[in-house]
Amino acid sequence: MKLPAKAHVAVVDGETFSLFRNEGQIFDPSLAVEDSPELDPTNFSAGIRHQDDIGQRHGRTDLNELAHGAAAAEWLNEKAIAGKLHDVLVIADPKTLGEMRQHYHTELKKRLVGEIDKTLTNRSTGEIEKAIAAA
Repeated sequence: MKLPAKAHVAVVDGETFSLFRNEGQIFDPSLAVEDSPELDPTNFSAGIRHQDDIGQRHGRTDLNELAHGAAAAEWLNEKAIAGKLHDVLVIADPKTLGEMRQHYHTELKKRLVGEIDKTLTNRSTGEIEKAIAAA
């Protein structure tokens, strides 16, 4: 995958949000850790379509995790609208990524350079760089 120099990389799951910046070249990413944002996952209407009784009983749906994904998208939206993010790659597990997509603002959509639907939180920076290069 092409990752522009200075692009931001958001690595998200239902509990974690890590932010990186590409200090490398377009086909050879080198990620530098940025300050991770503090999120306030208050959007519990997130995942409303997942509130079926069976999913809840079997633990397939965690509204706290979905609210975290919505909060991550809202944070990215705010920064994109303010012009503080220009190129953004989002890496998230499939359920979180699906929830985030429901909350993308048009300004964020314009700045997305890609998405990777993998769980890469708590992985080393080198592993994340390899996943980006291979995508």
